[in-house]
Amino acid sequence: MNAEKFAHVNFHLRSLVSVSFQFVWLSLNVWLFGKTFLLYNEGLQYYYLHQMLGLGLCISRASASVLNLNCCLVLLPMCRVLLAFLRGSQKVASKKTRRLLDKSKTFHVTCGVTIGIFSVLHVAAHLVNALNFSENYNEEFVTLNAANYRGEDPRKLLFATVPGLTGVIMVLVLFLMFTASTYAIRVSNYDIFWYTHNLFFVFYMLLMLHVSGGVLKYQTNLEEHPPGCFNPNKTLRQNLTVPKAFEELFPDYTTESFPEDLPVPEPFVQNSFMRVCSEEPKFQSHFPETWFWISGPLCLYCVERLYRYIRSNKPVTITAVISHPSNVLEVRMMKDDFEARPGQYVILHCPRVSALESHPFTLTMCPTDTKATFGVHLKVVGDWTERFRDLLLLHSNQDTEILPIFQQRRYPKDGWKCYKLRRLYFIWVCRDIESFRWFADLLCMLHNKLWQENRPDYINIQLYLSQTDGIQKIIGEKYQALNSRLLIGRPRWKLLFDDIAKCNRRKTVGVFCCGPNKISKILHKLSNSSNSYGTRFEYNKESFS
Repeated sequence: MNAEKFAHVNFHLRSLVSVSFQFVWLSLNVWLFGKTFLLYNEGLQYYYLHQMLGLGLCISRASASVLNLNCCLVLLPMCRVLLAFLRGSQKVASKKTRRLLDKSKTFHVTCGVTIGIFSVLHVAAHLVNALNFSENYNEEFVTLNAANYRGEDPRKLLFATVPGLTGVIMVLVLFLMFTASTYAIRVSNYDIFWYTHNLFFVFYMLLMLHVSGGVLKYQTNLEEHPPGCFNPNKTLRQNLTVPKAFEELFPDYTTESFPEDLPVPEPFVQNSFMRVCSEEPKFQSHFPETWFWISGPLCLYCVERLYRYIRSNKPVTITAVISHPSNVLEVRMMKDDFEARPGQYVILHCPRVSALESHPFTLTMCPTDTKATFGVHLKVVGDWTERFRDLLLLHSNQDTEILPIFQQRRYPKDGWKCYKLRRLYFIWVCRDIESFRWFADLLCMLHNKLWQENRPDYINIQLYLSQTDGIQKIIGEKYQALNSRLLIGRPRWKLLFDDIAKCNRRKTVGVFCCGPNKISKILHKLSNSSNSYGTRFEYNKESFS
């Protein structure tokens, strides 16, 4: 197999798991919608309700089934401890499957968007249903009606009933959550996004009340009363005309139904086109199926949140707070029994900054056997980081709760164990020269150490300055090694990948991206593309899911 075919096969294998998962999820949504639509459109138990509500009944119930599924699934990607356990479990030995777990946030967003779309469809269908309940009030089947009389104001059904009122409030909650989840609001004021997103608990409580109203009912006695059957007693009472003079002489006279022991007259005998009813139809509300869908994931998420709170209840000791250029803060901490590996991250939660808000940060210093200190670098770019910085710089002895996403477990043998790191390409793109300064000392220290160990080619450092008015340098004699590696403009990624592939023929190169989605997509595409050198690129994106 030549190199090009090998790269294409590898690309298809890496995409198979993700595509298969998307296909299963999409198929479940389509199957639930279609199955429920046909049930309410053709099911005999919904014959009379369908006559009253029409297509609105089918669409409202079909969209509700899709909402049940996605309200169930949307919580699972947020169970971080569970995902971390699965990542480190021996039962999940495939790298492709664990990478799929890293995309849990994307799946969460997908389910959320689906909930928004089908909520609009569900609300529109129920608005039509409310109008039909009022206009098509059925005096024969009083218990089937949601309205109290024909022509009742449909707004009463929306604001004066439990299902209607809870539905209106849920729409408002969803509107707040969706608008606050937009990129513009998340960037400008993350607090708004965080606090409105925690309204999900209110949404789920309202959802449980919403489905308990029992407005839509089904017929229970199909054997005794086949839908559309002929009721002879009712027909005789309606069609029999009593002379007026007879009514005046016998005012208490009423038309009696046929005795049970007498045969029904010949015109009313059951035939192949019509069945005879033996009793009036009986209707009953469904047990709320939504409870079955959401109770498990909701309880699981609540248990995990409680577990996270208990596990992070022991505060850490902040050993050092270092202010770097470009508004970068380095925080070094210690915590008993805390273990982590390079590349993992922690979630910082500081109650004095925010009672609920917390943020993930990649570990830039991990604890070792001889030193228990670990640390993170954070850039001050928002309200939370600003308050956190002010708190630390003004009161350096404050306690901060740390929740490590990864506990040290038996990590599966994932295929990377057989590889040995031979060379590291470090490519960093920044807009201005100041953005390099906070990390310059560490890079220079690493560069000098490798030179002393006679391994100068172990790391290849390339710094790109994307916006500049002229040639600039990182000020300081000790940064001379970095100045020679400072380039103006943006990387030519295709040429860079070709050069790396040429230098590493028929080898595996791990690509690790930490940056905006635009660059991530470019690198992902190049990693999956073929090359003539037989080099395989394994793409990895920094994920805080």
